[in-house]
Amino acid sequence: MSLDIDIPSETAAQEAEVAVRALEHFVGGTLPLRLSVGDMAVPVAIPTEAVALLVRILAHMANGDAVALVPIQAEVTTQQAADLLHVSRPYLIKLLEEGKLPYRRIGSHRRIPLRNLLAYKRQDDAERRAIADELTAEAQLLGLDY
Repeated sequence: MSLDIDIPSETAAQEAEVAVRALEHFVGGTLPLRLSVGDMAVPVAIPTEAVALLVRILAHMANGDAVALVPIQAEVTTQQAADLLHVSRPYLIKLLEEGKLPYRRIGSHRRIPLRNLLAYKRQDDAERRAIADELTAEAQLLGLDY
């Protein structure tokens, strides 16, 4: 899986900002959004679930952020997974071998389902935040200033 990343131009960012303002009130609606492009005779129906995603994409573009879409059923290499978790590849391999993340082998290569990797990252981030909160509370009880 390669990620094609393009930073939006200033013009694209400004157009995205206008589009966000025009579309954000449709987020959470029950009817599909109907868009007409150019001289199209028949408007295109955008599913309600896609409207929120489209607005989020446009909001990132308006901020000048690059945006990449990754299908949730995608699989990533061990290096891509390590990069996403901000860990070394050997550490990631250890997580795989300990059974903390599912993977499959293609020949000698491992592939990790992105869905599982993102779930692991959310859980790990939550655990780290909880530990940091405990340490902060303990430091406050002890009167330690950092």
